[in-house]
Amino acid sequence: MFSLVAFAQTTTVSGKVIESATGTPIPFANVIFTGTQDGTITDFDGNFIARTNQKVDSIEVRYIGFVMRAKPLERGRDQIINFQMDEDVKTLGEVVVYAGENPAWPIMRNIIRNKDLNDKRSLSAYQYESYTKVEFDVDNISDRFRNRKIVKKITNVLDSIEQIAGEDGMPILPVFISEAISDFYYKKDPKFKHENIIKTKVSGVGITDGTLTSQVIGSTFQEYNFYQNWLNIVTKEFVSPLTDGWRLYYDVYLEDSAYINDHYCYRIDFYPKREQDLAFTGTMWITREEYALKRIDASVPKAANLNYIEKIKIQQDLIKTTAGPWLPEKTRVVVDVSQVTKETAGMLAKFYVSTKDHVVNQPKPNGFYLNPVVMEETVRDYDEQYWAENRHDSLSPTEINVFSMIDSMKRIPVVKTYMDLAKFAVNGYYKVGPIDVGPYSTFFGNNNIEGVRVGFGGRTTIDLSRKWTFGGHVGYGFDDERIKYRFYADRILDRQPWTNIKYEQQREVEQVWLLNEHIEPNSLFYSLSRFGTLTQPFLINKYRLSLFRQISAGFGATFAFKHESFDPFFDFQYYRNPGDTETSDAYEVSEASVSMRYAKDELFVINDNERLSLGTVRWPAFNLDYTYGFKGILGSDFEYHKIKLSVEKDQKMGILGVSKIRLTGGYIAGDLPYTLLYNTIGNETFFYVNFAYNLMDYFEFSTDKYVEFRYRHSFEGFILNTIPLMKKLKWRLIGSANMLYGDISDRNLSMTKNKMVDGVEVLPFYQLDHRPYIELGYGVENIFKVFSVEAFHRLTYLDRQDVRKFGLKFNIQLIL
Repeated sequence: MFSLVAFAQTTTVSGKVIESATGTPIPFANVIFTGTQDGTITDFDGNFIARTNQKVDSIEVRYIGFVMRAKPLERGRDQIINFQMDEDVKTLGEVVVYAGENPAWPIMRNIIRNKDLNDKRSLSAYQYESYTKVEFDVDNISDRFRNRKIVKKITNVLDSIEQIAGEDGMPILPVFISEAISDFYYKKDPKFKHENIIKTKVSGVGITDGTLTSQVIGSTFQEYNFYQNWLNIVTKEFVSPLTDGWRLYYDVYLEDSAYINDHYCYRIDFYPKREQDLAFTGTMWITREEYALKRIDASVPKAANLNYIEKIKIQQDLIKTTAGPWLPEKTRVVVDVSQVTKETAGMLAKFYVSTKDHVVNQPKPNGFYLNPVVMEETVRDYDEQYWAENRHDSLSPTEINVFSMIDSMKRIPVVKTYMDLAKFAVNGYYKVGPIDVGPYSTFFGNNNIEGVRVGFGGRTTIDLSRKWTFGGHVGYGFDDERIKYRFYADRILDRQPWTNIKYEQQREVEQVWLLNEHIEPNSLFYSLSRFGTLTQPFLINKYRLSLFRQISAGFGATFAFKHESFDPFFDFQYYRNPGDTETSDAYEVSEASVSMRYAKDELFVINDNERLSLGTVRWPAFNLDYTYGFKGILGSDFEYHKIKLSVEKDQKMGILGVSKIRLTGGYIAGDLPYTLLYNTIGNETFFYVNFAYNLMDYFEFSTDKYVEFRYRHSFEGFILNTIPLMKKLKWRLIGSANMLYGDISDRNLSMTKNKMVDGVEVLPFYQLDHRPYIELGYGVENIFKVFSVEAFHRLTYLDRQDVRKFGLKFNIQLIL
């Protein structure tokens, strides 16, 4: 009896299989007792339990794209063995092609044929509870990086990262980790998304609060649907292996079949036809009955034309709904950011989303989806018991250690100082208690009107008030001996829907051509234009009261009243009325305006007391502005109407790249001097500016009716990817076209008193004469990953003195 028991001893091994470089679980890996057919496969989280009654002394793990690992074991007892696998960097072996049709092709055709039945977008509505976990780590920690001064200050933390890495893993330094519980809602017609974030737990180096962070860590920003032809990831368009034209982009192979839960699935491996394309390599499992995607493991390889990205990996498990289409049940995303230089380290971003309690085809009223992302007032009020009861998956011991390590680093003074300085360099403000000091562009200036100018600025933060924001700056010029200032007070009336009222008061030296809504007062271009000799400078005194209200999803309006005075520092005079001889050089205006914007899928987040747009995804944005100028009110000198309509769109064109398109038309009715008309923005710097005409002078044309068209196209890796040297350099083509067509009425021409130049009367600006101004540009971006050079040709209005017919513009930008 004892010998029979010994002969039937069962060896049970449990454990987890992960990547050694990133710590990411490897799902569906084969775990086999060496020399037998006994074994199992890992689940979505990389866990496994394997049993055998045979005499074995080792166990091994195999998975495509990774080096096989084997470990010894003790026979006849339960034990835990974990595996950390290294990527197989060798090229794939030869592919044998047999006569007849590729057996994966009929399956792929059926997948495309059944897309509408399986795609979640065919549901009239769906909703679920979502649990999101996000972690950022510093990886590729070299000896040079360890020896940096700031890193040496945190050696006590570095000593513990080896324990987190494990026996075969790469050391990483966690800097951010978060958890979030939310309810997510989708409606098909009209298309709306809404996420209510219930609780967040945020811990990160340099994170002072969770207001903005709590919104961007939700599931809204982690949606991946492979039934779409193109997936938007890290601002780039990647072609899906399930795209309608899959044969143009992918090679596919039927490798195996197996049961996943209760679904019998085909295993299909896929590879990009061209390694530089923004495409995936990996494995997907397709159900035999519905030809639906059950599971996918997809990676973007290093060879793809991306900057700073070593790898992107997306793993997803889907679950069938009662209505038929499939919803994601678990999604894991890993983005591995490479080292910029040998003295720096890399970055590892990990995202995990789990969903449950799915409800389908029960749409809410349209008003329910008014705000895409909202937060509960108690979003950051929690205790550990709440997370123990509500998180979908328990934290691993490693993740528990990560929270502890980050808390330790945040208490190190040098870390806090460096993070504050980094934020100051990026956004221009330095936090001092409840005040942000800045922006630094207000601290110093030097021009022909003010001479040397010194100043100071700041604004209050949410730490002082969740309802009020006060801010502004003050400056003093040593030549004009004037104090200039800008002050504003902003009151948030409602956060859902967003409603705020704002009062501004300003006394400042400005330039006529800078009175344009495209120019941010804190931008580098604005700051540079205030040095040296100013173009048509004047002193402005302005008072403005505005009210913004989000009226419906995607639609908002601003109502404003403004009064300002104009006191020129240059040779300027205008006639008070057309045909009059009485002139003046100063004036005052009072105006009321309404600005409306409709952007169907524009996404907004709340950063403390600010509402920030993250742009649109697919649909264009429409803007309509109307202004009425009162005559006689508060001493206003003119009556006029101004109307402007614009349409803007970022058009993603797959492998062809991305186009940025903007079309604007405007009309001004009234008898006005040219300083109140539409004055073009030129660019006399060496830097490319997207809202300026790059071969115009700062101020060249003035119009009262106009049409503008701006087009810029980034080809990404298209075309240059086919040229060997360019492919290695990863340079990318860019092209642009800017056009302005307009006119100015005779009455408005007669309002401006001409200047005398060599005894001849001339206008202080040029007039468009029924010909458009056109400039074309072409060039290369992504030089050393940060520089771009673009050549511009001016095609019209070339017969004037000192016209720049050709010019080079440079730009510095971090792009992926």
